[in-house]
Amino acid sequence: MEPDLREGEDLQHFLERQARQMQERASELQEAFSSAGATVTSRDGSVTVTLAPNGGLRSLQLGKRACELGPARLTSVIMETVGQAQRETARAVASSLESVIGGGQTLDMVRSFLPAEPGESEVDLEKFAAEPDEDPRPKPPVAPPPSARPAPRRRPEREEDDEVNPW
Repeated sequence: MEPDLREGEDLQHFLERQARQMQERASELQEAFSSAGATVTSRDGSVTVTLAPNGGLRSLQLGKRACELGPARLTSVIMETVGQAQRETARAVASSLESVIGGGQTLDMVRSFLPAEPGESEVDLEKFAAEPDEDPRPKPPVAPPPSARPAPRRRPEREEDDEVNPW
């Protein structure tokens, strides 16, 4: 593959030009990504989540109503709100990438990793809404009462002239 040299340009100048262009694109991407985070508030206003462009949690704020929800429902609302913020952040990052590099295979690959929309996910957030019926810790095994245990097996008594056992 021949390099795309401009008239009068040697290979060293070509490589320097390519390096500058790559640095400019990297700076554009960094700037675009830095503003790609998301802040989402739950429908009932009890939870507000802010995520960084990499999906890291920057802030979790609980409103006055959060304590009224109870632990299971509050967990569900937090998970739903974080999920929505993750989807928005991922879409913003993909959009930023598209604005800098355009379309193509790279963008298609990035979009293939976007979080699933609600209903598409295999995770069932409703499991967090249900109160546990019993203690989640495993119960220790219980030994059966002595009367329920089978009697130990005993060897049959040997006869003196037993031909099967030579000893």
